[in-house]
Amino acid sequence: MSVVSLLNVSILDNPAPFASKFHFEITFECLEQLSKDLEWKLIYVGSATSSEYDQELDSLLVGPIPVGVNKFEFFADPPNPSRIPTSELLGVTVILLTGAYDGREFIRVGYYVSNEYDDPMLNTEPPKQPVLDRIVKNVLAEKPRVTRFAIKWDSEESAPAEFPPDQPEADLNPADGDQYGLEEEEEEEEELEAAEGAAEAEAAPRDPDAMEEDTEMGGVPATEGKEEEEESAAEGSEDIEDSTDEEPEEEEEGAEEDESMAMDAEGQPGTAPGGVGQPPAQQPVAAGN
Repeated sequence: MSVVSLLNVSILDNPAPFASKFHFEITFECLEQLSKDLEWKLIYVGSATSSEYDQELDSLLVGPIPVGVNKFEFFADPPNPSRIPTSELLGVTVILLTGAYDGREFIRVGYYVSNEYDDPMLNTEPPKQPVLDRIVKNVLAEKPRVTRFAIKWDSEESAPAEFPPDQPEADLNPADGDQYGLEEEEEEEEELEAAEGAAEAEAAPRDPDAMEEDTEMGGVPATEGKEEEEESAAEGSEDIEDSTDEEPEEEEEGAEEDESMAMDAEGQPGTAPGGVGQPPAQQPVAAGN
């Protein structure tokens, strides 16, 4: 738990000319008496590619700190333009407001800063040599980025843990290296077995006797199918032999009987695994990682 909590930062005199000072009003709360002062700094980031152009604009010691809510104003000098690359003098950069106690930083607030000319024509066609008197800096105070750090204050109880707490139960769990990928391997083996089983079922010979037995299991006696097929074959042969002597009407009647028998035979689909009419084997879908 932090002894000092930052409550609010107000940026005054904003926007302002590039050469003017930064002006902040800072409000914070102190929960217990502190033996040392708080140190506040403002850092200007001169380049996005290298920290060598960063400038510490100003620093301020605030103390002694009474318990409760406190407020103070902080003025910081503008950056030195000679220490900023000419190509990055205009555009967007960053300023960092930091708070530290006894040399340990506990708060950092970052703001974007837009540097532009006060004339739209100059922004459209900026001169080769920057005109500092026409540059205006605008701190985007509505979108700060706040970072807090756990530090030791005056008491040892406030010090953060140097090492993670002991976890004896962690030694009882299997090592991650032994368990890594086991679930994926098991799923792949199951898929492979299912695929092999489906391939064997498709490749198996289609035994008519097996189809008759499966038809009987489905609720249709196999013997009925045999008798119908035998009668159909016998009647059909008689019609073919006697077709020369009988009249056309009898031929049509025999053809109708043959057609009905054929429909009855085709109306009993096989259900044996891998046989006619069997739905394709369904393979298990591997769970997503």
